[in-house]
Amino acid sequence: MIDTIEEALKNFCTHQIREEFEISNEICKKSTFIAYVDIQTADNIKYRVYIAYDQNFIQRISTIFLEEDKSDKATLIDMALETANMIIGSAKLISEAQAENPYTMGIPNFEKIGDFDITCQDFKTIKIQNDELTIAIKEING
Repeated sequence: MIDTIEEALKNFCTHQIREEFEISNEICKKSTFIAYVDIQTADNIKYRVYIAYDQNFIQRISTIFLEEDKSDKATLIDMALETANMIIGSAKLISEAQAENPYTMGIPNFEKIGDFDITCQDFKTIKIQNDELTIAIKEING
């Protein structure tokens, strides 16, 4: 599952942000805007997919989509939710096309602004210059 989400994130960075990026297996250690989307796979396993954006990363997205160089907190939260929806929605389409355990997805929710201190099974971080975004997956069955 992390592979299709990673592919969607790469596509987002390539086609929307249009800058070079690096991917690592580390979690962003900065304070982040954290959004999540719950998904349920075809085999009835439920997961929570978190996306944690450091402030510079989410501001970068806000500048691209809204042409705002300095967005307020509410706008950055809205961008975190909208971007989470775009990335996880894209991953959903990729998993359906590959017939790789397709899933349904819920609506994005905002968790908090702060350290990413949630224990997850899989995660990836994309870095553009010094700006970071972490995607992490946690099974929520049970």
